[in-house]
Amino acid sequence: MSKLWGGRFTKKTDQLVEEYTASILFDKELAEEDIQGSLAHVTMLGKCGILPADDVEKIQDGLHKVMQMIRRGEVEFSVSDEDIHMNIEKTLIDEIGPVGGKLHTGRSRNDQVATDMHLYLRKRVVEFVGMLVKLQEALIGQAKANLDTILPGYTHLQRAQPILFAHHMMAYVSMFGRDIERFRDSYKRVDMLPLGAGALAGTTFPIDRHFVAQQLGFERVYENSLDAVSDRDFIVEFLANASLVMTHLSRLCEEIVLWSSTEFQFVELDDAFTTGSSIMPQKKNPDVAELVRGKTGRVYGNLIGMLTVLKALPLAYNKDMQEDKEGMFDTVRTLQGALQLFAPMIATMKVNRDRMRQAVNQDFSNATDIADYLASKGMPFRQAHEVIGKTVLYCIQNKKYLLDLTLQEFLQFSELFDDRIYEVLQPENVVNARNVYGGTATAQVSEAIGRAEEAVGLNNRWFEEYIEKSK
Repeated sequence: MSKLWGGRFTKKTDQLVEEYTASILFDKELAEEDIQGSLAHVTMLGKCGILPADDVEKIQDGLHKVMQMIRRGEVEFSVSDEDIHMNIEKTLIDEIGPVGGKLHTGRSRNDQVATDMHLYLRKRVVEFVGMLVKLQEALIGQAKANLDTILPGYTHLQRAQPILFAHHMMAYVSMFGRDIERFRDSYKRVDMLPLGAGALAGTTFPIDRHFVAQQLGFERVYENSLDAVSDRDFIVEFLANASLVMTHLSRLCEEIVLWSSTEFQFVELDDAFTTGSSIMPQKKNPDVAELVRGKTGRVYGNLIGMLTVLKALPLAYNKDMQEDKEGMFDTVRTLQGALQLFAPMIATMKVNRDRMRQAVNQDFSNATDIADYLASKGMPFRQAHEVIGKTVLYCIQNKKYLLDLTLQEFLQFSELFDDRIYEVLQPENVVNARNVYGGTATAQVSEAIGRAEEAVGLNNRWFEEYIEKSK
């Protein structure tokens, strides 16, 4: 028997067709999930009296043996057996004889492969929550260490207003917090069992799908067999969530690349997370940040590719859906690599607070506070805005900054100025004046750190509970 489905055919499959349609070169990554699903399935077949206990025991023992053989690298996967499901079943039959062919009773490769991917992504979603928590912890660590570090805040990459470096770090903690929320929310749609849907219409055997779900730890069972075998929303959602994580990582990468340049000198990356030049010995390149930034594009591409595959597909399963795996595996590997490096890279990053303070002292990012100061004295804000614009122009023409001006120079622009203007313009006061929820004032950032640490603790417990449950 060369093909497990070959009874209806009178000719061998063309070799080029075998190579083109086979998925074993990439779906072998699902081997453990495939066997895990098969063990639950055959246990159910025994419970429901569909297979005798002796057959069930032989198949279970055989599956465990095949699992160990795969882990030891003793199974040579064959393109002629097409995919991971057929390769495992063929190996099982080789090991325990024809009884291994009973394993496929009451199921199809259509619901089998969907189950494998649900099992696979369920692990990955939890794993990424744990990795994002580690990254948040690294960012919070930098924030706590730099509660008194002030740097220029930017809009349009132009200096805008002074902010705390801690406030800047906490912005990314918020971004990655939303990423965790999205992964956790998507988990309930990954945590669904398609097995038992058959090829598309269910099965004539009296199976117990809810028992299989319980065996595999699934919270829910697909309600509709057509939907069960054709649904790839959970993969699209994973790819979309991963794309947003990469968006946030890429934004931080861009800032790290800028900040570590000679022009900025705001931060210095640890030698362990940089590389040198083959020709210029003075170079210290932020290659990790640059490569993560670059790899963002491939994750986006995998999302668009998956959406395009699904567009206009009729129900139920179609061979097009074989294209759902390579992009998913690639995104998993890409995101794993980025997150594994990012947390320690942030944790070991040196912050040049003196250089940041120097930058704040040599710009006009405190100008808005003068406008607010004049407005608080009764001048309409729009008029105050014009006054300060002229004051800044005067400073530029005279190669001065606002704190360099004498009171007489201020008074030529408005008689409302008094000595308090020098207190208003101090960077610490500019920062702490923004004492509103979510603002950059030290008190607000300290409270934000406390809230973030509480959220990190909750997410970490969710992660640890799953790990404990899956043992």
